[in-house]
Amino acid sequence: MTGQLTGRRILVTGAATGIGAAAVEVLAAEGATLTATYRETPAPDRLASLATWFSCDFRRAEEADLVVDRAAEVMGGLDVLVHAAGRWGPGVPGQLTEDDLEAMLATNVKATVYANQAAFRHMRERGGQIVNFGSSEGVSGMPFSASYSVAKGAVHSWTRSAAKAWGKRAVTVNAVLPAVETPGGDRFLEFIGPEAAAMGEQLAQRMAVAGSLGPGRLGDPVRDLGPVLVFLASAGARFITGQLLSVSGGLLMLGA
Repeated sequence: MTGQLTGRRILVTGAATGIGAAAVEVLAAEGATLTATYRETPAPDRLASLATWFSCDFRRAEEADLVVDRAAEVMGGLDVLVHAAGRWGPGVPGQLTEDDLEAMLATNVKATVYANQAAFRHMRERGGQIVNFGSSEGVSGMPFSASYSVAKGAVHSWTRSAAKAWGKRAVTVNAVLPAVETPGGDRFLEFIGPEAAAMGEQLAQRMAVAGSLGPGRLGDPVRDLGPVLVFLASAGARFITGQLLSVSGGLLMLGA
């Protein structure tokens, strides 16, 4: 590792599992000073010493403000927010309930907005970098998870709106759209049950046809996504904002 994040003060949300856990691992290895949050699952032993940990439900604005304030106080400021907190959930068009939709919007949209706004208050005087997480499902839709697709589409729009609003304060806001192995992917396969094998074969075929790298597989969060997060948290990414960045091996190609 190069230590290129030495001196950078970074908060990672949703950091105990999946992409958030990978972020803690790679950002710490590059020398960042880290705080991290979880909601339900405490930090695993291998990550516990890499950050100062807080429990936080970012669906609640007051709690988001409080925890981000505490994180900034511990680190002496806040340079970067990596907002990995979020959750995949099923939602079939024609069968969505009010509770289904409310849950997805709260977990993925409200939490993103509240976390971003809390971080901005600490960045608006000196600048900073915010990294959100979108999804290919928010671009192309998905029949098994329409409410999740709606929520991630909203995250994409929020990211661009915040980038335009906060650019004059030297605060950048981008969203990464990854195709990597995560607990959310496991929940998707569990949900579709007997169709999982067929869906897995279809995904492999899509990767073989559409994926430019590593056909037939999803990426590894540390190996394939980690270096992108390191860059986006570095000073070298300060002139990039309002972008949706697909890290998917070519499965999703975004363009004008």
